[in-house]
Amino acid sequence: MADLPVQLDDIRTLEEALHRPEVRRSRAAVEALLAEGFMEFGASGTTYHRAETIELLCEEDDEPDEGELEATDFALTPICSDAVLLTYRTIRRAGDGSQRQALRSSIWKRTAGRWQMLFHQGTLTSATVSTAES
Repeated sequence: MADLPVQLDDIRTLEEALHRPEVRRSRAAVEALLAEGFMEFGASGTTYHRAETIELLCEEDDEPDEGELEATDFALTPICSDAVLLTYRTIRRAGDGSQRQALRSSIWKRTAGRWQMLFHQGTLTSATVSTAES
């Protein structure tokens, strides 16, 4: 990975910016982070494209209804000199004690000297449980 012009911490910082409400609600910030041609396969099974993703994020409420998000186990894999694959796990803990865990992957590509997300996928894991059921 020594030949790669980016380190895990650099891409992780960009990825985690998209987890923060103040970034998600900023059209300019999201437009800067998502590449033209961006596509997401959501954990819900829905496919999203750049324009609708930007609109949906800008419309999010201030209330953190979905709970706290914890991201762990980050790994970065080079695809080529201008693209990397970032993988990680998330756990969303809701106020009622329930948890939703997902495996996540993003492809980041460097265009005009900056890194932008080209693709993202969230896949729910079977570890999605409610602590009330345990």
